[in-house]
Amino acid sequence: MGFNVVVFLSCLLLLPPVTFGSNMERTTLVIDGSRRIAETDENFICATLDWWPPEKCNYDQCPWGYASLINLNLASPLLAKAIQAFRTLRIRIGGSLQDQVIYDVGDLKTPCTQFKKTDDGLFGFSEGCLYMKRWDEVNHFFNATGAIVTFGLNALHGRNKLNGTAWGGDWDHTNTQDFMNYTVSKGYAIDSWEFGNELSGSGIWASVSVELYGKDLIVLKNVIKNVYKNSRTKPLVVAPGGFFEEQWYSELLRLSGPGVLDVLTHHIYNLGPGNDPKLVNKILDPNYLSGISELFANVNQTIQEHGPWAAAWVGEAGGAFNSGGRQVSETFINSFWYLDQLGISSKHNTKVYCRQALVGGFYGLLEKETFVPNPDYYSALLWHRLMGKGILGVQTTASEYLRAYVHCSKRRAGITILLINLSKHTTFTVAVSNGVKVVLQAESMKRKSFLETIKSKVSWVGNKASDGYLNREEYHLSPKDGDLRSKIMLLNGKPLVPTATGDIPKLEPVRHGVKSPVYINPLSISFIVLPTFDAPACS
Repeated sequence: MGFNVVVFLSCLLLLPPVTFGSNMERTTLVIDGSRRIAETDENFICATLDWWPPEKCNYDQCPWGYASLINLNLASPLLAKAIQAFRTLRIRIGGSLQDQVIYDVGDLKTPCTQFKKTDDGLFGFSEGCLYMKRWDEVNHFFNATGAIVTFGLNALHGRNKLNGTAWGGDWDHTNTQDFMNYTVSKGYAIDSWEFGNELSGSGIWASVSVELYGKDLIVLKNVIKNVYKNSRTKPLVVAPGGFFEEQWYSELLRLSGPGVLDVLTHHIYNLGPGNDPKLVNKILDPNYLSGISELFANVNQTIQEHGPWAAAWVGEAGGAFNSGGRQVSETFINSFWYLDQLGISSKHNTKVYCRQALVGGFYGLLEKETFVPNPDYYSALLWHRLMGKGILGVQTTASEYLRAYVHCSKRRAGITILLINLSKHTTFTVAVSNGVKVVLQAESMKRKSFLETIKSKVSWVGNKASDGYLNREEYHLSPKDGDLRSKIMLLNGKPLVPTATGDIPKLEPVRHGVKSPVYINPLSISFIVLPTFDAPACS
């Protein structure tokens, strides 16, 4: 008996303390495991690499450094390990300057030079060059790290500027075709080619009419068919990579027609400018976060009505635009926004969600100089490893401050629940029901003995707890020292930092008997894996 108490106490020291706020709220999640309400792609998590040179600045800050595709340090072991930790991470290459990128291959009519600051260029920069030597280096890096590549093409090449933001004339596809031919000749695997960046609708700095865009997509599809005619697989066609305008997007699907556009992409920066002093308030406001649901629903409906052959992707989302919010986007608090976005978007059949950016700006998942992961990196990695493709319906009796998303577990039985507690003062104790019976009981508020209290919170290591019940896994995320703007995320009370050998740390859960209560501390995030939950939809 004495030995058992010592074991309990030793295990208890490994756990983060349960923070009983001024309020304690019991709640029940009712999960419908009989059917999937939506489904994502196997590689739902995606991160972007942009083109911005070091001179890119906003609000008197220049946070990009050498984070561009053209100057990123591909020799960094930590950068490689950060991508390899996903095994298969989708990387979307693109951004504001992609429609000014010339590919240094084939018969070019003008010199291919690097980006330079200029008053008369789009976004304040001249055209830039992607040299094939650099393209070789990038592809060798992607091949070594297991990246799945989406490449954003220059959709303004050959066009001429009209009035305002509008550009007209025919797209010159010659440079693109030469670039694709080179890529295929080298055996480089490109999963998908995206056409243009933020040129749809009214555009950002530049725009192309939907009539021209639809025609160009048909041209691009034929170019891909020709270039890849001897390939067993053909890359997807992705477009338009802009901000959703229902009429424009609907017309694009109609004009391009079935069998042309495989993926419809849209961008999201719903937190506003990076220098907004209310950024933190927006992130912690459940009503504000829920406001994006209508957009995802509208994109999904537009596809169902006008182009059911296409899939919906978020092609770029950084939260706050203009490089993100300093001391917000790179800190723990941003994971409330980021994980909530992943949860909401997946419920509306979004297949892929590309985070701006893997490296660069304040919203980079990795620090631009050291490649040390920021908190959102670990949030993305946990989602990628735990949350499967199938999304289940869930209802809760909790207040709006507890956000709940439920997926089939990834490559294993059961379900995984993502719980986000936006409340500053309320600790939630959570029960789970399958609609017929309570599977996991919320703890009663009666006073327990010292030994019962220890047993209910102990972290069991091994396959089974001593009473024979199977375990569930819990991954509790919180900020270091309780500072929401900390750049160090804690997993079950332990800081997530690269190891002494420069490796990504292991993401180890704590384990509890499946029938014991779940506690969600104020201002924290938890992934709960229930391996024995009966969900026929996940079979």
